[in-house]
Amino acid sequence: MDSPHFQVANDSHVAALLPLVRAYHEFEQIGLSEQQRCDAVLPLLSPDSQVGRVWLIFISQQVVGYVALCFGYSIELSGRDAFIDELFLVESARGQDIGKQVLEFVIRQAASLDVAALHLEVSRANNRAKRLYSQAGFLARDRYHLMTFKVASN
Repeated sequence: MDSPHFQVANDSHVAALLPLVRAYHEFEQIGLSEQQRCDAVLPLLSPDSQVGRVWLIFISQQVVGYVALCFGYSIELSGRDAFIDELFLVESARGQDIGKQVLEFVIRQAASLDVAALHLEVSRANNRAKRLYSQAGFLARDRYHLMTFKVASN
């Protein structure tokens, strides 16, 4: 298997990216409409986006996935932080160390973007992903419980 290579996604990649996002959302049982998905992804695709980046993942000239990094800020962690908000590989690309290489790439990119800390969420039942993230150096913050409040928009 060839090593993955990465390309920052821009608005010309929407047609390639959105089916991957839909597949990830189906896998994770995330219920967004096609329009909601598109509206959520577009702000990440401008070259000077202040909210994050998306990279398409290629093996041998074929798109096999994507990874989205979304920026925030943490007083506790003394600077810009970011969530690996979504990381998806098509089934045929899984189990081949590509995920490990994607994480190594994202960590390097985060450092170049002055990110002090990376976070991610993983399903409690997804042992394969938890093992991958642990091996890459991500630690569970058992002292904390991620909680979310969805603010209604007008």
